[in-house]
Amino acid sequence: MGKIVKEHDLLRLLERFINDCKHGRRLQKNGKKLSKGTIENYTYLQNHLIEFSKKKFNLRFRDVNKLNKREMIRERNYWKKFYKVFTDFQYHELNLYDNYVGGCIKLLRSFFNYLNIEKGMSIGTFHKNFYVRHEEIPIIVISPERLNFLIYSKEFESNLSEKLNMMKDVFVFGCTVALRVSDLLNLKPANLEYINDRVYLKVKSGKTNAFTLVKLPDYAIEIINKYRSKNKNARLLPYMTAGFLNTCIKQLAEQAGWIEPHIFTRSKRGVSVTIYKDPDKRKHYRFCDVVSTHTMRKTAITTMLSLGMNEQLVRKISGHTSSSREFYKYVAYAQNYVDHEIDMVYAKLKEKKLLKSKYI
Repeated sequence: MGKIVKEHDLLRLLERFINDCKHGRRLQKNGKKLSKGTIENYTYLQNHLIEFSKKKFNLRFRDVNKLNKREMIRERNYWKKFYKVFTDFQYHELNLYDNYVGGCIKLLRSFFNYLNIEKGMSIGTFHKNFYVRHEEIPIIVISPERLNFLIYSKEFESNLSEKLNMMKDVFVFGCTVALRVSDLLNLKPANLEYINDRVYLKVKSGKTNAFTLVKLPDYAIEIINKYRSKNKNARLLPYMTAGFLNTCIKQLAEQAGWIEPHIFTRSKRGVSVTIYKDPDKRKHYRFCDVVSTHTMRKTAITTMLSLGMNEQLVRKISGHTSSSREFYKYVAYAQNYVDHEIDMVYAKLKEKKLLKSKYI
């Protein structure tokens, strides 16, 4: 009889791993606990693997130290097949795109490293061949001109319902202070600091634990004063869920007339795929359809950059690191805005012909 190689249940080990993350037994490299969002992502991965296992794919680990050469080849082929079949499942049956699938594979690799390094299990390094795909998704922001319109157009404001006026105020405030929506909707009076005649918003990010301090303009202070309650524990802005705000922002953008077609694409295994609002009629999304709560923070950052604020100062406000790939998407967008403005200046310059004069 051949030797029997013990197998470890992948899903059971993943369950223990997630519990270790939740209870602080597994930490980041800097010693901090994993964020709630990261743990949720591991849970989503777990759900995908549970569904995938129902396809009769046995999810297990083997101790590679006890495998001979032929068994090692079979083990390598097992993980090669796993990667192919699991990503096929995500792309075709779950209809996911490169960023999400790549994120899941990245989490899987972290889990495998944890078993190898922290738990001392000899499961091999086959996961290092799992390719992590990434796609560049264009950022959705509103231009400085459109933000100016929302802030100062009294005529537009007068035509809005009470609900949409409130949503406009929250949206404008979010497009000013560059906070993540989770932090924005939980602002309280304690987040305000008064220095001389200036009002500052001081926030500790729930995601990065970094502090940001932003001086508020007059229109943002007016919004706060409009909704602030005398109760010290009340929020600065009207309470609502992020989902409700997201829906109302789209309605607000539609009423503002931002209905131009927006060609929306994603990628699967590096191949660009056009996403239609109505696939049967091949009808594209409109700009108002793709505006969301994420647009607020992105708009604030790109507005600062577009109008000339130093990149280092913007990063200090937004909480991005100097090596952040996400931040440089905003830089690229802002540069496109600046290029467009410069092109208009050059076009006007071209029209300025020198008038004939006896002094020439």
